[in-house]
Amino acid sequence: MADTLGGAALLDSQLPMLDLTEQLANDYKAMDPSDPRSAGLAYALRVLAQSYAEHPAYHQEWRP
Repeated sequence: MADTLGGAALLDSQLPMLDLTEQLANDYKAMDPSDPRSAGLAYALRVLAQSYAEHPAYHQEWRP
């Protein structure tokens, strides 16, 4: 896709997902650890982060 539409098109297609992931991370940070939803949200964030496992800043402890 990047070759046919340019790198900007690829980045633009990822922006909504990055925005949603950022919102989930912010919700998780604000959530009380005793909230029963916190474990599920933490797992969802680890699954989303797994797509970046090859990035040098990725932490192995983030794996689901």
